[in-house]
Amino acid sequence: MSPVEDSRASRAERKRTYKEAAVPMGIYAIRNRVNGKVFVGHSLNLPAMFNRIRFEFAQRMHRVPELQADWERHGEAAFSFEVLDKLEPLDEPGPTPPVEELKVLEEMWLERLKPYGDAGYNTPPRP
Repeated sequence: MSPVEDSRASRAERKRTYKEAAVPMGIYAIRNRVNGKVFVGHSLNLPAMFNRIRFEFAQRMHRVPELQADWERHGEAAFSFEVLDKLEPLDEPGPTPPVEELKVLEEMWLERLKPYGDAGYNTPPRP
């Protein structure tokens, strides 16, 4: 095999491996280290979600006005992005879509952290 062919084969293999890599999905938190407030959410693609949230903050268009205001007040350095829980991808599609499983996991984390009012940015559940 010539060096060019070897390079193409290697590149094709890397591309195939990248496409087959499982995208991490799960539950995340945005934590304000100044006041301790936290926002909990879920995503089918955690790295993409973190990028999206940073973009929304930069454009001043995050869907939670209080979180946006604190981001502007304290700056990015005052916040951490954390993965609270990951949902492992299944080899075979199951009876429950991943988004439904993520919602159940998110509810468990919301119950555990109770990120409402003075403790967080999430909207409290309706009784």
